[in-house]
Amino acid sequence: MNVMDKSIERVMLSEEQIAKRVKEVAAQLDRLYEGRRPLVVCILKGSVVFFADLIRHMTTPLELDFMAVSSYGAGTESTGRLKVTKDLTTDIAGRDVLIVEDIIDSGNTLYNLKKMLISRAPASVNIVTLLDKPERREAPMEPEYTCFVIEDEFVVGYGMDYAEEYRNLPYIGVLKRSVYEK
Repeated sequence: MNVMDKSIERVMLSEEQIAKRVKEVAAQLDRLYEGRRPLVVCILKGSVVFFADLIRHMTTPLELDFMAVSSYGAGTESTGRLKVTKDLTTDIAGRDVLIVEDIIDSGNTLYNLKKMLISRAPASVNIVTLLDKPERREAPMEPEYTCFVIEDEFVVGYGMDYAEEYRNLPYIGVLKRSVYEK
């Protein structure tokens, strides 16, 4: 057991469960983008691990880009305002765009991000998320592809963090309340 494991209340999704589902979703995306070359956009930082695994399973020719966006600031509650700290370097006009996100809860960030990207005249914009917490939804948005629908728990691991820690856990775990309610 490593030092980070001691802060985990329970494992929500094992490394094996995640790997199996990511492979299944990659196959669905290959069917969607058959004969096309999508621009696959990683939302930094939390999505990096999911993004890397997802694109390795996709067989469709694709192009990559990265964005850093947030609606959280330093807290754990969404402000509802989109802050872009790293924008795309690729012109998306006429392109099929696939946004890869780690987790959707309020939906505020992705709702505003999708609206912003649609204003740039892409052929399509789809969202694939590793985790979805629909009971926390505030914005009217649903991802086109979801790996797992989860209950409203504070989760870390597989790229997701608390205070920049736990990203390198190979599973998704529920963080003990005592860690973040200090």
